[in-house]
Amino acid sequence: MEIEEIKELIALMNEHNLIEIEIEKEGKKIRLKRESLQSGNPLVIKENMQKSLAEGPRHDSPSIEVSPVKARTLQIKSPMIGTFYRAPHPDAPPFVEIGDIVETGQVLCIIEAMKLMNEIKAELKGKILEVLVNNGDPVEFGQPLFLMEVL
Repeated sequence: MEIEEIKELIALMNEHNLIEIEIEKEGKKIRLKRESLQSGNPLVIKENMQKSLAEGPRHDSPSIEVSPVKARTLQIKSPMIGTFYRAPHPDAPPFVEIGDIVETGQVLCIIEAMKLMNEIKAELKGKILEVLVNNGDPVEFGQPLFLMEVL
């Protein structure tokens, strides 16, 4: 792949808020991945990617500059299957709220698995941007629980 094609893929990622693209062309494979976590519809993205690749490189923007990500976002994922709880008991306030600054090792939530309460702790210092699961909801292994800006 030529550098211009890679730049086009990066522009496509930015335009559609993609986290990852993997393309195979003429026996060569390229995979681009970034840490910014934006959601999108994968079916629409695939169609748009195919259209863009079919049309060939765009010549209306001769140089594409990719600005560095200002804030690093991180998904905190469930390490197990279980039930998600935001607080230690029903009458208690949640461990964290949106906008809270959390320290490394601070409890973010509890996941109950087989009658055991497992504290999920922050691995890095950061700011909670979003809580992705409702209190009492079942969660799967690897399911995103929180979106955090790493400080």
